[in-house]
Amino acid sequence: MKDVIIYTVDYCPYCKKAEMLLNEKNIPFKKIDISENEDEYRKKLGEYYDIKGRVTVPQIVIGNKRIGGFDDLEKLNNSGSLDSLLN
Repeated sequence: MKDVIIYTVDYCPYCKKAEMLLNEKNIPFKKIDISENEDEYRKKLGEYYDIKGRVTVPQIVIGNKRIGGFDDLEKLNNSGSLDSLLN
């Protein structure tokens, strides 16, 4: 199974939804809470993943691929593509 990383902030309901979905599917993940240096981390994430515009959270990465936020994760799950992406 590929590594899953989720960048979150402590006040974000979509971050919590993403964590809940991953937990419900028993998908292990590494959570990186960027709350303390949020502006700096958002800038670094934007540069690293070549994100245009405002960097939102959660940012979810599977393997070396950034899949986006909660809506993207949910779409992958609902389409059945999430499981194959993890392998």
